[in-house]
This record gives sequence, C-alpha cells and structure tokens, in this order.
Amino acid sequence: MNAYPLLDRIEHPADLRQLERKDLAQLADELRSFLLDSVSKTGGHLSSNLGTVELTIALHYVFNTPADRIVWDVGHQTYGHKILTGRRKAMSTLRLYQGISGFPRRCESEYDTFGTAHSSTSISAALGMAIAAQRSGEARKAIAVIGDGAMSAGMAFEALNNAGVADSDVLVILNDNEMSISPPVGALNKHLSRLLSGRIFNGARDIGKRFLEQLPPPVFEFARRTEEHVKGMMMPGTLFEEFGFRYFGPIDGHDLDALVPMLQNLRDLKGPLFLHVITRKGQGYKLAENDPILYHGVAKFDQTEGIATGAGKAAGKLTFTQVFGDWLCDMAKADPKLMAITPAMREGSGLVRFEQEHPDRYFDVGIAEQHALTFAAGLACEGAKPVVAIYSTFLQRAYDQLIHDIALQNLPVMLAIDRGGLVGADGATHHGAFDLSFLACIPNMVIMAPADEDECRKMLTTAYRHDGPTAVRYPRGSGTGVVPDAALTTLPIGKAERRRDGKRVALLAFGTLLSAALKAGEALDASVVNMRFIKPLDLDMLRDVAANHELLVTLEENAVIGGAGSEVSRALEEMGIAIPHMRLGLPDRFVDHGDQGQLLTEIGLTPEQIIERVRARLATIAAIV
Repeated sequence: MNAYPLLDRIEHPADLRQLERKDLAQLADELRSFLLDSVSKTGGHLSSNLGTVELTIALHYVFNTPADRIVWDVGHQTYGHKILTGRRKAMSTLRLYQGISGFPRRCESEYDTFGTAHSSTSISAALGMAIAAQRSGEARKAIAVIGDGAMSAGMAFEALNNAGVADSDVLVILNDNEMSISPPVGALNKHLSRLLSGRIFNGARDIGKRFLEQLPPPVFEFARRTEEHVKGMMMPGTLFEEFGFRYFGPIDGHDLDALVPMLQNLRDLKGPLFLHVITRKGQGYKLAENDPILYHGVAKFDQTEGIATGAGKAAGKLTFTQVFGDWLCDMAKADPKLMAITPAMREGSGLVRFEQEHPDRYFDVGIAEQHALTFAAGLACEGAKPVVAIYSTFLQRAYDQLIHDIALQNLPVMLAIDRGGLVGADGATHHGAFDLSFLACIPNMVIMAPADEDECRKMLTTAYRHDGPTAVRYPRGSGTGVVPDAALTTLPIGKAERRRDGKRVALLAFGTLLSAALKAGEALDASVVNMRFIKPLDLDMLRDVAANHELLVTLEENAVIGGAGSEVSRALEEMGIAIPHMRLGLPDRFVDHGDQGQLLTEIGLTPEQIIERVRARLATIAAIV
C-alpha cells in the first residue's frame, strides 16, 4: 500500500497547485510522516520542520513559486519546502557529504531564492527583491518567513523600519512557535482576520482614509489615533502598524482552512503586509511536541522509541562544550563577579547548568550578538567579569562591537568561542573558519586554542583572570579524552609547549590539530610544538625551532589566509628570520557540509596527507639546495 499517494504526485509546486483544496490536509499528514521518517534516518533539524508543514504547503499552493519569491529566515524549517520542490528523493542525502544542504542554497534549487542559515536576514532580502521587481515592472511577490526568535535581532527591525516606508509589495510572515494557541485564535479571530484581509474591508478602509484626509488636520489625526487605539485593544499588531505595515492575525498556522484563504487575500493586496501565524514546534509528533528543544537538532534515532537521554555523546569523553559548562559553574562559585552571557544559545553553548545554579548571573539576550558584546562591555566597565559564550560563526555578526566597545577600551571581557573550525553537517554557514583571522588583527586581544580538554579548562581560567579582552577558541565535539584537572589553574600567557624533538621539520600546531601533528611527527621524525597561543605568539620558541630546522609547518583549522600561520610568517619576518614555511589550514573557499573526517580529508589535513605534503615540500627544498 502506498503510504504517500498525494505526495508521490508532487515533483514541483505546480503539481501541488493542481490539487483540490480539500486534499491539502491529507497532503500535510503525508508530508509530516515522510519528513519524520526521513530525518530519523539522516539526522537534522526536526521540531522546527514539523511545525511548518501546513505553512509550507499553503505558501506554495497560493503563490506562483518560483516566480514569487519566498525567503526563509534561518532556513532550518525548510525541509518540507525541499521535499515539495523536487528534492524528495535527495532527502536521504540531507546534510551528508556531497548531499543536499540542511539550509536553503541558491545553487541547489531555483526555489531557494536566498541562501540563509544565520537569523534575521529574510525581511531585508525580501525587501530588496520586492523593490527590484517594482523597478523592473515585474508583477511578482516577495515573502519573508521569519520566526519569533529571529525577530529579536535588531536587523529584523532595521528591515521593518525601511520596508514600512518603501511602498513595496512585501509580505512578512511571523512564524510564532513559542506561544500556545489561545482561545482568541479560534473561529471568531479567524473570521475577523479573514475579514480584515478581504477586498471589501480594505476597499472601504482606503475610501475612508481618502475621505478623512480631506478633513481639517486635527480631525484627521483624531480619527487616525482612534483607529490605532481600537485596533491595539483588539489585536497585538499596533507595533507593526507603526512601522507602516498592515497587520493580520494571529491565525492558527496548522489550520489550512485559515491559512489558504488568508494568503489568497493577502496575495491580492498591495504595500507592506504583516501576517502573524502561530505554530507549534514538533507538531504531529508527541515526543517533539513535549520536548522541542531536545528534538530541535537530532542525530539518527528510532521514531518509535525517541531519543535516548545522553544519545550522541562520545562514550567516556567530555565535549569541549561540557568542559566549558563545568568550568563556568566552578569559576562562578570562586568569583561572584562572574556574569555569563549568551545570544540565544543556552543549550548549544553549555549554559543549562549555569542558569540553574546562578540564575541571577545568567543573561540570554536573544539573537542579538551585537548587543551581547556591548552589554558585556558595560558590565566590565563597572567591575563585573563577563563571559560571553558564543559560536565562532555568530561572533562574526558582532565584529564592530568587539573592536570598538571591548578591545579599544581594553576591557576584561572573555569570549568562549565554541564551534571553532569545521562543524560537520551544518556546513559552510556554520564552520568556524575565520575567527583566528579576524581576531588576530585586533590590538589588545589574547587568543588561545586548546589541544585537549584539560588544556581547554586551563585556558579558560587563564583568559578569565587576564585583565583585558581574551578569546578561547575550541571545536565542536570531543577531544582526545584527556580528563580535565579539577583545579582552576592558569597557563603562562604567550608560552608554547614542545611535545616532540625531531630533525629537519618543525610542526607548529594550533588547537586540536596537535593530535594529527604528533602522528605525522612520528612518521617524519619531526619536532612538534603545541603553540597554544595565537596572540601573543611565543617568539622565543619560534627563534629556537627556526634555528634548528629546515622547514616550519603551521597547522590550524582556520582559514589559511590571515590565520595563525600568517601570524607566524609575520613574526619571523619582523625578527629577520628567513626560513621555508608551509601554512596548512582551511583553503580559500567555502567548505561544504559533511562528516568532519571527510572534510578534513577533502582539504588535506589528515595525518597521512600532512606527511605527504611535508615530504613533497622537503623534496623541493632539497632540489634547491
């Protein structure tokens, strides 16, 4: 028996639009079932995708995609969109090496109108598309689908502020999935919202507006304010109306009988429009409904049994995130001045326990990285000791604040930078590829990269106790299994550690590539140095290894341009030391998604590849000599 009789008929949205409206509910059931089965086998984002099934169907049913543009904010709720736009068979490769991405990508499909994976960009992009269509005389729609979490970012409000006065046909759909559907979102509210979006009401509204504009200014202003106050008492859209949008909703985002007619009405309206849709993360799968955070991003799992507690953790090994979380709680007990800040990444950054133990010193500022850093700077000005837990890829969004508000004032703000280097299945948008490059050029910064779990704890303590801006950069996942010392011990700043003595070649490793360097060092009989600090570099160590070797090789899981290796080259040049130097790291291109081991192989950073590359370089040196 065919489990997906309707879904099997849909290769593209044009096929979807051939269905009767009464069949859409069945299609939603089939799509949700297929999505759950698919993600349970590949892993990926689950709760958010289950919550947008009906909205996805309704959008492609009502709008003429891809001519009409849909921009999905963040993009981790687009699996249903991918399935309906010709990629159903490819879902078995989701987030796998050389498979389809877990986020929208313009190079993957014409239906992916804008590449996303960082939040709060959709309204800006959709506005740009709407204005471009207007200027070229094209009659197409631009729709931004943004979650309530992404609405916490300042960029979303910057775009609203611009869109409200741009006189363009842009529709913003707020996918609100944190609220339960309350009684006002019932039949009466559905009827009112549908009425407010209909041609009769809006025609009358426009006629009334033109009539009132002929009255003396005081009378018109009184009428306008009266309308705003009455609407403000009836519905929560006054804020968006003030931005210049017509607000509709809230409506039940799982009710296709509400969604489809509402979108059909909005499709025929002009100007900036705002639709408030309420959905539930994990909709239709009770385990995800009950714990949407656990089921937000999942590895492979049995959909009947669900995710076992502790699943996905390496047996007997702490992740670097866990090392940070434990250290943070221990340091907070030792120092009441410690304040922890995260931009909406409590679970991912390891702050759950800290929030439970020190709720008065925990600050989740929402998706607002710029604010997070300047807020930390303000705390530091008054004697507090702020620790900002942030992913490498998200720190990019707060670069100006890091330079001007923290480093320029030399404030003791500590950055605990998670997901440094390659992160695997999330791909190019989430790899921590650039932090060493963009941090190293900032004056006053002290930058460290631990080789293992114990060194991570020591570096966190070192950074925290330094009177100035610091950054500890560590990768996703576990290290080599070194058990951290429970003591809060510091390391001497700017001092490297020689781990192996050898001949001809010195391998200078930054971070967890030390393990690969040690294996390569054995095969090459090379010296191996755990550099530990990117800034300041250990200049004495550099002088020593340069004096006793023919070739220096730097290893880093960061962009090779401007990274730690570049800093070593600069330091050697300033010291007047001329020696052949190989810089091994991430290439000058965006690395795609896949298993971390596969990606390291692709870019040539496995121990075997390091050995081969070094031997090839040694051969050229010998030929020159």
